[in-house]
Amino acid sequence: MTPFSCCLPGCADDALAGLVACNPAIQLLQGHRVALRADLENIRGRVALLSGGGSGHEPAHAGYIGKGMLTGVVAGAVFTSPAVGSILAAIRAVTQAGSAGTLLIVKNYTGDRLNFGLALEQARAEGADVQMVVVGDDSAFTTQKKAGRRGLCGTVLIHKVELTLSFPPHAGTLGVSLSPCSVPGSGPTFQLAQDELELGLGIHGEAGVRRMKMVPADEIVKTMLDHMSSPSNASRVALEPGASVVLVVNNLGGLSFLELGVVAGAAVRCLEDRGVRVARALVGAFMTALEMAGVSLTLLLADDELLRLIDAKTTAVAWPNLARVTVTGRSRVLAAPEAGPMVEEPVPAGAPASQRVRLVLERVCSTLLGLQEELNELDRAAGDGDCGSTHARAARALLSLCPPPCVRAALLLSSLAFPLQLYGLFLTAAAQPLQSRSDPAAWAAAMEAGIEAMQRYGGAAPGDRTMVSDKQLAPFPGCIPDPVVFPVSLGDTPTHDLLPPLVSWQSAEAAAESTKNMEAGAGRASYISSARLELPDPGAVAAAAILRAVLEGLQS
Repeated sequence: MTPFSCCLPGCADDALAGLVACNPAIQLLQGHRVALRADLENIRGRVALLSGGGSGHEPAHAGYIGKGMLTGVVAGAVFTSPAVGSILAAIRAVTQAGSAGTLLIVKNYTGDRLNFGLALEQARAEGADVQMVVVGDDSAFTTQKKAGRRGLCGTVLIHKVELTLSFPPHAGTLGVSLSPCSVPGSGPTFQLAQDELELGLGIHGEAGVRRMKMVPADEIVKTMLDHMSSPSNASRVALEPGASVVLVVNNLGGLSFLELGVVAGAAVRCLEDRGVRVARALVGAFMTALEMAGVSLTLLLADDELLRLIDAKTTAVAWPNLARVTVTGRSRVLAAPEAGPMVEEPVPAGAPASQRVRLVLERVCSTLLGLQEELNELDRAAGDGDCGSTHARAARALLSLCPPPCVRAALLLSSLAFPLQLYGLFLTAAAQPLQSRSDPAAWAAAMEAGIEAMQRYGGAAPGDRTMVSDKQLAPFPGCIPDPVVFPVSLGDTPTHDLLPPLVSWQSAEAAAESTKNMEAGAGRASYISSARLELPDPGAVAAAAILRAVLEGLQS
């Protein structure tokens, strides 16, 4: 459980009060865990819709109160059916407001059926006109259960379309999860290995119908849809080619929105592969199970009338701003514009220095790949632990490309800026002073331009414990060397037309080592106490390693 534990006394009351405090269109019913529309006078002559159930499924149910959806909800404690007295009080409130009758929308669980049913009978005895629809959309069980299908996320769609559908074969819901949720007072209801998924689980921590090994999202979604539409499934959804559906991709609570997007894309593609049209798609958290790291798919067969009801406006805060069009995973891809022509024309293929350029770059890539774990370890103390992985990806990207068959400085640096995105800003800025010449003074200006650009956009300054702030890539004052300091034979091309040694790798490594004594002034490390920063900056270590690889490669 989180520090904001659902085990705390009164958490259901506090959560409901918080929702009401932030939404002036909702009000509480005094003495009860009941939320109602604040404009009850506007329901006069209309049927009031009341729903509810245990807490722990937020934004269900109170998030769906509003014009065009629910009139009110009755909440119980976490995973506990609401009190009969509170349900009856809600019915009385909407009846006294002048409603033309009350429809109770109840999920198919024994406690909910009993408590809502008893309140209904008592309200009828008082003369109220009350009806009840029990929603069961669970597609997990292939055989018909005496208790019927459990009420899951499909209930949210009934809150919207206000139809008393006989669910099979019109709709179905199936969930899958990487973990159970922690039920207050009893903990997790089942255990999963790290490489396992639970298929067909409920929204109260109930175990599912099948365990499966972790596989890619496309395979998980295909398994879910196969199970939901199997002819042998008594609760099947008839997903025939040409069918039109409303799709709900529901976060069960603990799934990241990154993962949710992956599942949503897989679901749309898989349905399209079956010839099914996804008329509407809802993606988000609609009916959760506390912190369960899982997702459910709901499919509702749709015709024009149902889509009209889905598209109807509502003021309910949890209903998404839905695109009123068919969705697809196979269009709306804009072709990327092509890059403009380089200012400098490359020299012909097979220039004498091209092999040397290739060898130097391969040496840099090999160095970065070898440092991956070391850089990651350094970055875990000050960042997100991926510095080495990021450099390694850049190295692999560079190895997959062929460097230009030339050694003209500006073109070379510009061409490396994209695969080496970590250093792209430096390389792009450094290439500009080298457009027309590549003498030592131009190289000095190039280094200064690259450093200035990185400091200007990155916000680093000398002494800030970063890869650029300590002049690792910049020439020392007055250090404009003669181009023959490192006499390297590049055929007919002088060394300084590729990269003169403006700084020694020994100086760069010393500068990197000195960063462990600095207080971070920029980057992610700047948010961490300097007392915890006992290791060198990983970016500085990487920059020093790159310089060493380049300079040693030129001398070899």
